[in-house]
Amino acid sequence: MEDMARLINSTMDVRDKALITLLAKTGIRRHELVELDISDVDLVEMRIRLKPTAKRTNRTVFFDDEAAFSLRRWLKIREGMNKKSISALFINADGERLNRSGVYNLVVEAARRVGLHNPTSDRLEDHFGPHCCRHWFCTHLFRNGMRREYIKELRGDSRKEAFDLYNHIDLKELKEAYLACIPQLRI
Repeated sequence: MEDMARLINSTMDVRDKALITLLAKTGIRRHELVELDISDVDLVEMRIRLKPTAKRTNRTVFFDDEAAFSLRRWLKIREGMNKKSISALFINADGERLNRSGVYNLVVEAARRVGLHNPTSDRLEDHFGPHCCRHWFCTHLFRNGMRREYIKELRGDSRKEAFDLYNHIDLKELKEAYLACIPQLRI
């Protein structure tokens, strides 16, 4: 938790901070983040409606107050940068949708600055990219007592077992469990 807090808190760029916070607090995949539009984000209900993908079964993920704060800050700045009036949640300096490699590069650079990423190391644990945020998300929800089926639902895992097909998870209960288990990073 200390490493993730250090990573986010040391990121000064408002967009990059919101992006890394959202990856960590939602566990979404990089391509899901890239595809997000402003209309997909509900700041009142603190949830995101993801685009349909082959890998994801559910499309609703939640975020907490820390992520909402970061997103609101980014949206204020984004307003002035969005000269092309595009719908993408995260845009680059040219006002275009931020792409997969842009997300990768900014996360890796932020991790390198705080000592979480060593590009010259052969050890897997010395490398930190966007997918590491997904691992962090799942690990800490589990450590904080969230039920496995709720974590699977938030991850969007496929439903392979009969139990999974018949176990309908209430979104209100899922959101409450998420908010009770997501770590607070003091960001």
